[in-house]
Amino acid sequence: MKPSIVKGTRDFGPQEMARRNYIFNTIRSVYELYGFQQIETPAMETLQTLMGKYGEEGDKLLFKVLNSGDFLTKVTDGELQERNALHLAAKLCEKGLRYDLTVPFARYVVMHREELQLPFKRYQMQPVWRADRPQKGRYREFWQFDGDIVGSDSLLNEVELMQIIDTVFHRFGVRVQIKINNRKILTGIAEVIGAADKIVDITVAIDKLDKIGIDNVNAELREDGLTEEQIQKLQPIILLEGTNEEKLNTIAEVLKDSETGQKGVEECRFILSALCSGSATALHNEIQLDLTLARGLNYYTGAIFEVKALDVQIGSITGGGRYDNLTGIFGMPGISGVGISFGVDRIYDVLNQLDAYPKDATEGTQLLFINFGEKEVSYCIPIAAKVREAGIRTEVFPDSAKMKKQMAYANAKQIPFVVLAGDNEMKEGKLTLKNMNTGEQQLVNPDELIKLLSQE
Repeated sequence: MKPSIVKGTRDFGPQEMARRNYIFNTIRSVYELYGFQQIETPAMETLQTLMGKYGEEGDKLLFKVLNSGDFLTKVTDGELQERNALHLAAKLCEKGLRYDLTVPFARYVVMHREELQLPFKRYQMQPVWRADRPQKGRYREFWQFDGDIVGSDSLLNEVELMQIIDTVFHRFGVRVQIKINNRKILTGIAEVIGAADKIVDITVAIDKLDKIGIDNVNAELREDGLTEEQIQKLQPIILLEGTNEEKLNTIAEVLKDSETGQKGVEECRFILSALCSGSATALHNEIQLDLTLARGLNYYTGAIFEVKALDVQIGSITGGGRYDNLTGIFGMPGISGVGISFGVDRIYDVLNQLDAYPKDATEGTQLLFINFGEKEVSYCIPIAAKVREAGIRTEVFPDSAKMKKQMAYANAKQIPFVVLAGDNEMKEGKLTLKNMNTGEQQLVNPDELIKLLSQE
């Protein structure tokens, strides 16, 4: 049988891993600049932890793990014949693969609350799984790279996360647009048009504006039960244009009778003002107030963020927001937090399309010692060890194969330099260094070899 992998998953070879590690290391280094600390949680969580946290649709996308042993003992023949998938899953499965990193983090905070110094700034870089239909930019197994600050209500945390996003993509050399909105503004909009109970329907519809256009959004709002008057009141809000300041002033006037809406406007104003005043805090990328942004309404309570790449057609590559009660789902109310999640797999696709990797990020072995035989290898091994001590990535070819094969190996791995050491070199205590790109050769001693390669 021909081997294959599960749809929506991928193998990553050496070059791909070098590129992915560049992404991981870049994001990690920026998080650590801001005082974040790394944690990890298990791939599997109890279904009790996971179920009911992502809405009905999210529950369907959870990968559930069959109980160990004879998992059918608790199921009757009648239940099997009913073929009720959700009911059977509840009986057959107690565990599931994590759907995101946020719910496991909430569980972690509750379980380790006494050990944590608040505010707690955590980053986490691990794979997550969703039983989704695979398509471009969407996988069943993919990596997230989250950063959260919990135990503080300060909007300076939102400002800091926007700076982190901006710094990461500036280091990648990727132009992005950072979109920001606020759940309180969306709540205020629903209130002032007289449809407070329809906030989810409204936001789900207007979140599709870019994909389906204003006419289809309005049609969806009608299907959701909004009146023509309510839909008309929404139009200037949905189609709001101008600078961030102009948008804020307009929406502040629209929401003047909504206390919640006004609070959302002020929160956005503070964040945008802090990020746009003075060269020290100004961002490299554009930050835009977008009132159609309505992600994560199941748990976001304040600011909402999303990042789009400007030069590649792909979905959101980073997102996040403020949640006032992260740990409430586990019986510990009152711990506020704000977080972001970098979509590592989509960022990987963006950097590939833009060919935006620095040369040294994907370089492998720098130097290969050619193997002429036992005596020659004995001469080369201590020199190779000394070269490695100097931080130069070095291999000694393991077999005394034909020279052509060893050179082909160096070319295939794009190793820029090889060392040849035969009888003449050994008598003089030297080595022949060959530049594989130019063909140039020179006779050097080990110290000169290290000095030359350290300059490359």
